[in-house]
Amino acid sequence: MSRNVMGDTRPELILLFGGDSPEHDVSCSSARHVLEAISIQKYNLSVIGIDRSGRWHESIGKADLENFSNIPNHLVADGAITSPEKLFNRGTKSTPTVFPILHGPNGEDGRIQGLLDSYQVPYVGSGVLSSALCMDKVKAKELLSAHAIAQVPWAGYHASSMETIPTEISNSGLSYPLFVKPANMGSSIGVSKVTNRSEINVALDLAAQFDDWIIVEQASSGREIEIAILDGSPAIASIPGEIIPSATFYDYNDKYEDGALLHIPAELDAEEIVAVQRVALDVFKVMRCEGLARIDFFYEQDKNCWLVNEVNTMPGFTPISMFPKLWAATGVTYKGLVQHLIDSAQNKSNS
Repeated sequence: MSRNVMGDTRPELILLFGGDSPEHDVSCSSARHVLEAISIQKYNLSVIGIDRSGRWHESIGKADLENFSNIPNHLVADGAITSPEKLFNRGTKSTPTVFPILHGPNGEDGRIQGLLDSYQVPYVGSGVLSSALCMDKVKAKELLSAHAIAQVPWAGYHASSMETIPTEISNSGLSYPLFVKPANMGSSIGVSKVTNRSEINVALDLAAQFDDWIIVEQASSGREIEIAILDGSPAIASIPGEIIPSATFYDYNDKYEDGALLHIPAELDAEEIVAVQRVALDVFKVMRCEGLARIDFFYEQDKNCWLVNEVNTMPGFTPISMFPKLWAATGVTYKGLVQHLIDSAQNKSNS
């Protein structure tokens, strides 16, 4: 879908969205709003959708790019079939920059990043190693533990030992309530909160539908605080925001149907803000993140203890997503945020 016509000297930019993960719909919504924030006068822009079967499509024609009123709230991954080979194997032609607004497996776990690296294509966000580490909650927690970064008590299990996991949990020292999660998934998909052993098997079965590895975490009564990070020299942290879930935890509906209350800025004093920003920046560095990330915490205020929950290397970009809201409250507009990320990717490729 190259629009690199003769005489067009604008840099090429490809917005990549969709994917074959359970977070396909989130990506389609995020991409719609990222698309609107990109200047089509500044870039030679292509929009490529990956459908639920993993096929790549030229999703939007140039006329539609110039008339956003014809574009639905969610982009749709359809149109003429294309391929990475057609898009990226340019020979001596110019190399595009890619904004892979993809969430979940095959988009946020290092696989698409490895594909882009193989074509030497610059892209927004973290590389292969960081993407894979942050996506796999078990490996992320192991690495954070090795750096003495505080977390809730947890244990990881493989689905092949499903029959013995309940007993292993009982012997692990973990106490109820617990969260049971697929290790490689986002948007709270496949996550359950369990209050006693009788609920464990159902939660394990649900998590195993999405990944072979399962993580079990002890619930924290701490406040849910999130920090957004942008890469730079040095990286910078947003002001903190707090999530007040409307359900028993911050689930998919809360995240994408505007159910939770978001307090931005979070009610924290100056010392607490400095403390959580410092930990977030340390985590960003430890996990080798690039471009952007959202770091999620539990704040056990009575103990003055910040517990790292998760690291998200490609957070949601919907209008109600925490990442753009945090930056808007910090003084970076949505369009400014998108432009910063594109510039960062292009500058990285030129360094």
